[in-house]
Parts: sequence; C-alpha cells; structure tokens
Amino acid sequence: MQPGEQLSTSIDATVPTAARMYDHYLGGKDNYAADRAACEELDKVVPSTRALALNNRRFLQRVVRTLADGYGIRQFLDHGSGLPTQNNVHQVAQRVDETCRVVYVDSDPMVLVHGRALLDQNERTAVIHADMRQTEQIFSHPDTRRLIDFSQPVAVLFNSVFHCIPDSETDGPLPVIRRVAERLAPGSFMVMCQLVSENAEVRDFVTGFMDKATQGHWGRVRQEKDVEGFFDGMDVLEPGLVEVSTWRPDTDVVPRQLTQEWIEFGGVGRIS
Repeated sequence: MQPGEQLSTSIDATVPTAARMYDHYLGGKDNYAADRAACEELDKVVPSTRALALNNRRFLQRVVRTLADGYGIRQFLDHGSGLPTQNNVHQVAQRVDETCRVVYVDSDPMVLVHGRALLDQNERTAVIHADMRQTEQIFSHPDTRRLIDFSQPVAVLFNSVFHCIPDSETDGPLPVIRRVAERLAPGSFMVMCQLVSENAEVRDFVTGFMDKATQGHWGRVRQEKDVEGFFDGMDVLEPGLVEVSTWRPDTDVVPRQLTQEWIEFGGVGRIS
C-alpha cells in the first residue's frame, strides 16, 4: 500500500477475497458465489487446499493455546485475521485466562462488519480495519493502545497471510516483520506461516490464478527457504519450522497434511 492510501469500506461480491475463500474452505457461510467458484477452480490444480486450510486453523488454535498456557502470553495481535469462525484466537486464549486481550486486524470490510458484531460484548477484544502492512497505523490505533501494552510480551500473529502480499523493499513480508519486531518487548513471539511449494509449476499457477481472481490482492506462493528468512534473529520454538500440521500435535492421530503439492509452512519465533 502507498502511504496515506485508504482502504475500501464497500463489499464487492463479484471479486473473490482470500478471507472469504478461506471461510468457504472452513465450512463458513460468509462468502459469495465468486469465492466458491474461485475455490472450485483452485481445487482442480491443488485439490488438498480444503484440508490445508483446516489444518492451518488447527495449528493456529494450538499455537495460541500453547503461548497462553505454556508461556504466559496474555496479549495477541492477529494480522489478517479473516472472518470469525469457531474457536477464534480470543476464545482459545480466554479459555486459558479470561483476562487475555486480542486485537484482530484485517483489510476486508466484511471482516470488520462480522467481527465487530461478534465481539460487541467482549471488552477485551477488538477488530480494526487496516492493511497488515500499515504497522504504524495498527500500533497507534486507539483499540490497539487500549488493549495491548507493548512494554510487555505480545504474541503477534501472521498466520497464513504473507502469501497475500508481494515482495517489496518497503512493504513486503521482510520489512513488515522487521518493523513489527523492533516494536516488541523481549519475550514476545511472532507466529508466521504461509503457503509454499517446491514445485515451480504449482507456485506459478496459484500465484497467477489468485492474483487475477482477487484483482491484484495477492503476493506469491513462496518456498520454504523464503519463510526461513522471516525468522532471522529470532529463537525458533521447537519443533522448528515445519509443515504446520506437525507443529506440536495434540495427539498421534491428529489430521496431517498428506499431499505435498503445496503446504502451509512456518512456526513460532521468540524475540530475545
């Protein structure tokens, strides 16, 4: 985004968005025919996408529970949060400790409408309308300042979102990560994963398809080595950077990602 650029507050049902497509894959109802049609076309080349989305959601829930229960994190800032579904970040965290505070950030106006309706009765949770690259706007937003104390450890979530933004020296994933990390207290965490493939044909197809379908609201499918670079300078929690269905599974029989045409790859880094 360019400095000062305003986000649209109107909802265009004819143009798919990543948030609504993700909602469809998770079995939600907050999506349109254009989103479902885009998912059908995507499935022709990468048929594991629904399973991938479900496994990614489970990963998010495990991460939040682990950070709240095992590491004492009570503040969460969720970039590109998507449409509300079951077991959202605030619900998982507040089951561990009801005082946990969560700020959701998304650029999709539909997320703002549905999120605020859902969270209206929860004073420790807020949703703000911003692009994940607008770090200063996000950190200075009144709701962020009300709920998040950046002098204390925070968990910052970039869960399955960096493939939605292109590479850029100012607003690509790496500069965004650096801007956020430098604002965090020691002991904070950054949760980051994105869609990757070691198959060039898959990367090129999905990148081109999603860029066209979303009318430019897309970045690219990357490789594992790209995601590894996101965590430079951080202490990566065990089991390291992995396909996310294998990150600290609850049991030995949890769903795993069985196909490998593309995967969700990442992990959790700690700020020293």
